[in-house]
Amino acid sequence: MSPEEYMHLALHEADKATAHGDVPVGAVVVSAEGVILAKQHNRREEWADPTAHAELLAIRDATRGLAGWRLEGATVYVTLEPCAMCAGALVNARIAKLVFGASDPKAGAVVSLFQIGSDVRLNHRFEIEAGFMAAQGAERLSRFFAELRRKRAEAR
Repeated sequence: MSPEEYMHLALHEADKATAHGDVPVGAVVVSAEGVILAKQHNRREEWADPTAHAELLAIRDATRGLAGWRLEGATVYVTLEPCAMCAGALVNARIAKLVFGASDPKAGAVVSLFQIGSDVRLNHRFEIEAGFMAAQGAERLSRFFAELRRKRAEAR
């Protein structure tokens, strides 16, 4: 599969999040050999769990079939720039590369607010490709938050 196809899978996961009121973020973990290890989407609202971000859930699922916890050589495709919690998990999982779509100026911890994946003070760093198919992820986020604002205004 191509990087575009992996990101389309992540975008499809993001669409699933919207169905249960979660912010539309999707993630796909791919092995060095191109095997999809896991696909997930945000489930914070669905599970009432503040840690149920797409990236964390995908990392957990990806390691279930492995002998250990390291995802060395893996690439993570995600529709939105990871937050500090998720960027830290990517470091700890020892991923090789992160490919993300839309930047997150309010919470992004890979290029926007912090540079966790490339910080030389950490014990692991990963390659970063930012802005990959960003418009598709950003459009989903804009639509989601516009609908949320509309519903809140109607409730008043």
